[in-house]
Amino acid sequence: MPRSEARVATDRPARYAKQLAAHMSRKIETQWSDETGRGTLTFGLGTATLEAASDALLLTVEGETENLPGLEDVVGRHLVRFGARDELVVAWRRDNGEAGLVQRNEEPAEG
Repeated sequence: MPRSEARVATDRPARYAKQLAAHMSRKIETQWSDETGRGTLTFGLGTATLEAASDALLLTVEGETENLPGLEDVVGRHLVRFGARDELVVAWRRDNGEAGLVQRNEEPAEG
């Protein structure tokens, strides 16, 4: 199955992954484990895997090639919004070597 991956640098990867899974659980099936630092989001057109590393949140989406941009968009867009204060950037790389979407908060920082 075609896939796309992103490594999102943050000092709070588990917090963001848990927040993303909780938010998405209103519309889709999600799982998150504090013990393993891993979770999944199950969409109708594919899946996303979340993994909290020590210095980054590792994201993987899998689906048919035509669905990868949409999966990248929904996962990355929500994460960037949650991490606006930390200026999270999600840069996807597809397994065929192509660059995927790059997402960052375009709103001016409030302060």
